[in-house]
Amino acid sequence: MPTSSSLLAFGLVALGIALTPGPNMIYLVSRSLCQGRAAGMISLGGVALGFVFYMVSTACGITALLLAVPLAYDALRLGGALYLAYLAWQALKPGGRSPFEVRNLPADSPRKLFVMGLVTNLLNPKIAVLYLSLLPQFIDPHRGSVLAQSLTLGSLQIAASLAVNTVVAMMAGSIAAFLATRPSWVTVQRWLMGTVLAGLAVRMATQARR
Repeated sequence: MPTSSSLLAFGLVALGIALTPGPNMIYLVSRSLCQGRAAGMISLGGVALGFVFYMVSTACGITALLLAVPLAYDALRLGGALYLAYLAWQALKPGGRSPFEVRNLPADSPRKLFVMGLVTNLLNPKIAVLYLSLLPQFIDPHRGSVLAQSLTLGSLQIAASLAVNTVVAMMAGSIAAFLATRPSWVTVQRWLMGTVLAGLAVRMATQARR
């Protein structure tokens, strides 16, 4: 098992990463504001399952194989970029609606919320890179099973992410009433969100494979 100091250090790093805004957080905020806290939490369940997939895959060496094959990595990276670009277009297109515009947005079923949360996480190749570059630094082969250490550290990362995003999803819902009485803010948020998503899409599509 990892030492206490390794667990603490890794936990702090994982917390810092969880606090950094990204596609997962943007999706959870939009779902919480559109449909309420319950929808945000269901979406978070899908995101969590995506983390579990990457954790187990990394522990078993599958993601190492994925990143070793340029075509497989590029397919995942470009797929994620296209998905973010689609979300950006939905916000910026003429007549597009802001994810913060609660009253006029169609409600998704719990199943779709969960699946979209999962897809949002799986289409982010940086998660795979994160596990491959971060986990090995805190694993000591002399302290027992590498697989067990990988799963322990991965579980800690998932716990940190779930804690942060749970707070985000719960707080996001309270913003709905504020935006509902201020239409100009909805327009600003729509363009801001679309611009951020477009920027993330371009960055993901053009980043070099590490």
